[in-house]
Amino acid sequence: MTSKTRKGQTRRTLSLKDAFEVEFARREMERRARDEAERKQQEEDLARATQLLEALQADPEFLAKRDLVADRRRYTVSIDHQDFRIAAYFEAGKASVTLSDKRTANPGAAAPRKQLTVETLADALAVMAQFLVDETR
Repeated sequence: MTSKTRKGQTRRTLSLKDAFEVEFARREMERRARDEAERKQQEEDLARATQLLEALQADPEFLAKRDLVADRRRYTVSIDHQDFRIAAYFEAGKASVTLSDKRTANPGAAAPRKQLTVETLADALAVMAQFLVDETR
């Protein structure tokens, strides 16, 4: 049995090269989409860290009264005291909030004592406040 082609139509056969190019282009589009999604997520994490720092620095008298310093390094926002550090690290739309004790650690290497993962900026601020109350009571 043979198939007929209309006059003027040419039958195109798929080649390995064609299949390779199609697959390569598909994977490249997927890679670009992943890269763009990751870039967007990083921008959101950085924006949330910046917003948290702004909230912490909103009352400089409060920080000074308690000998606290609020700082941000990329995705990490921290409240430092002579005896402890409270830090929130933003990644993949979540924040990991930790309380570290500086009294029992080597200088520059605070040992984590508590850690909670939260979903929202408001939750990160609330957990940081809880940890601060725990340390100042």
